[in-house]
Amino acid sequence: MNRITKLFRDVKKNKRKVFIPFMTAGYPDLESTVKLISALEKGGADLIEIGIPFSDPIADGPAIQASSVKALENGVTLKWIFKTVHKIRENVKIPLIFFSYLNPIMKYGLEKFFRDLKKADVDGVLIPDLPPEEAEEIKTFAEKYDIATIFFVAPTTSNKRMRFIETISDDFVYCVSVTGTTGTREKLFSKTKPYLMKIRSILKKPYVVGFGISTAEDVKKISEISDGVVVGSAIIKFIEKYKDSKLLSKKLENYIRKLKKPIK
Repeated sequence: MNRITKLFRDVKKNKRKVFIPFMTAGYPDLESTVKLISALEKGGADLIEIGIPFSDPIADGPAIQASSVKALENGVTLKWIFKTVHKIRENVKIPLIFFSYLNPIMKYGLEKFFRDLKKADVDGVLIPDLPPEEAEEIKTFAEKYDIATIFFVAPTTSNKRMRFIETISDDFVYCVSVTGTTGTREKLFSKTKPYLMKIRSILKKPYVVGFGISTAEDVKKISEISDGVVVGSAIIKFIEKYKDSKLLSKKLENYIRKLKKPIK
């Protein structure tokens, strides 16, 4: 059974919420990626999104875009990421999901990508620029190699389309909290509460909320009307701030612990 399936069965059984941090592979440098992802798990992550750097992202805000640029300058490739995930898996046991745009996957080779996900013991993939209506081929390879495919709904998604997306999204649905790109937002909860309440009335599968969540208070409030939260840009900014510290891994572990504390 896929680790993500196990995670959400446990979530439902124990009536708890999921905390999902995001980190760009190869940022701030190649050497620290393994240690930083391990720090995310030690800090309390239930599932980790690993961002695949791409030169032309459409959903990423300034912080994650900058981290992708730096990672590409560092020489990150999908081949390097797969090799690195093998090292990560020596210690990290929680589910891992790749967050990748479609272009790098197609260039790498569709079946090869999913086969190597399986070999690297990655559990799922999020592809923000993949229209659900055009996902049949990708779903075929994902199912062949037991890789979960997660799809997005947004404030602009119709009720009918939400239900369709739910049918093809494995284990959970990713809810984009606001229109626009990733990044911190002021007064996030008051702006998103009506939308999230609507989602709760429509979806039967678990759903997590991402984009704009940056503080422990955001985590607390958003988790009250969802099954979990995703924090990305705030983590990238934290890493940028302390990237020259010899204690970066420990600082990141403590930061994640504080972010997650409201939903323990």
